Amino acid sequence: MKILVVDDEKLLVKGIKFNLENEGYAVDTGDDGEQAVSLARAGNYDLIILDLMMPKKDGLEACQEIRSFSTVPIIMLTARSEKADLLLGFESGADDYITKPFDILELKARVRAMLRRASLSAPAEAETSSVLQRGHISVDPQRRSAWRDGQPVELTMKEFDLILFLMTHPGKVYSRESLLDLVWGYEYQGDTRTVDVHIRRLREKLELNPAQPAYIITKWGVGYYFAD
Repeated sequence: MKILVVDDEKLLVKGIKFNLENEGYAVDTGDDGEQAVSLARAGNYDLIILDLMMPKKDGLEACQEIRSFSTVPIIMLTARSEKADLLLGFESGADDYITKPFDILELKARVRAMLRRASLSAPAEAETSSVLQRGHISVDPQRRSAWRDGQPVELTMKEFDLILFLMTHPGKVYSRESLLDLVWGYEYQGDTRTVDVHIRRLREKLELNPAQPAYIITKWGVGYYFAD
């Protein structure tokens, strides 16, 4: 597994690199947003760890640019704890975030969970190869691909995980807390509005009319479900 770590705090990067390499990962590093984009474009990474505040390009800009050509899982590092800033990270395409200062054991746990989730794209059983289709929305669990009305749509890892989960449980309403637990796959410390952000992005990408969604439905006061 190959990981890119980009942060302008050189000692922090050195520590992360050391610990991840001890876990058996190959690690490349950078120290500014422009390097992050350049390395992400040139390298074939399984995961990117990206700082929010960096020179040349900040993490939000870098994340958005990377998302224009890649769906690689991205963990954002941030010294900010304001919920609005964290939600901006998700809006830019990040899959997860960790607030500084953090325990390296927590970071390694997040990395393992993210890579384990991403590895579900590998073919394992015959039933995973069947394409799920509901109206104009189609997803292929094996290829981790999605289409709207026959046109391919690029989804981030968590966006794909979320729509696949909802489509495989049509008609069942899940609260935001349940979705964080079931889709994010570990004890999540973030705001439940993270789910709202991902739902909105899925509607923008997959619904024919995001303002009046036909399939990704809100059950007011309860949560979300996929129409059966």
